[in-house]
Amino acid sequence: MLPRFFAPDATASAAVVALSDDEAGHLTRVLRLGPGDPIRVFDGRGHEWEAAVEEVRRGEASVRLGPQIEPMREAGVSITLVAAVLKADHMDAVVRDAVMLGAAAIVPLLTDHAEVTARVVDRGGRIARWRRIAIASAKQCGRAVVPPVHEALPIADALAQPAAAARIMLTEPSASGPGTVALSQLPRAAGAELLIGPEGGWTVGERQLATASGCILVTLGAHTLRAAAAPIVAMTAVRAMWGDL
Repeated sequence: MLPRFFAPDATASAAVVALSDDEAGHLTRVLRLGPGDPIRVFDGRGHEWEAAVEEVRRGEASVRLGPQIEPMREAGVSITLVAAVLKADHMDAVVRDAVMLGAAAIVPLLTDHAEVTARVVDRGGRIARWRRIAIASAKQCGRAVVPPVHEALPIADALAQPAAAARIMLTEPSASGPGTVALSQLPRAAGAELLIGPEGGWTVGERQLATASGCILVTLGAHTLRAAAAPIVAMTAVRAMWGDL
């Protein structure tokens, strides 16, 4: 498979496109490609081209676009992952794998039991890092779309926004109660917002807030999942259940 590069400035009318510093560094220092080497280029919005390295100079690189090619098919079910920010580097893996599984967008969520605060997210430059991870994951898995990683939101703010799809809150088995349904009971929808909680789980107030905003409380079964695994299991289960794998 030819190496792929993210070039958001690529258009159908462009002949030569300059790569970003990160992409140019990957091309020159990691892959050690030079003029004439064949590659592929995608714009992150669903378009992809055959291309060739045009010029390499002092850490900069430009590419010449060739014929446009058919990109990888995007998921038929549009899933927005609204996931609580996890401690350490666990959120990195969540973003990487969510992109691989076809997430349409990712919203980092600030919750009551989360160990990571808004200040930590901002001061650590985490949103920028997660966006870089989303690009790298799209490059690796073959997607021509880079899903947006939005700014982190408190759960109340996230739930206050209009839902464009079925809004589903995944609850841990110990918190399941009246009104909680099994995932298999959900009717098929064109899309879903999946809300996944932190290591400490949702608070009673958060579950009540979610229910009041129209969220469906769902459990995946009797097993308690690691917080970093829950988003990927839930996304896979929804896509499989709705015939999109």
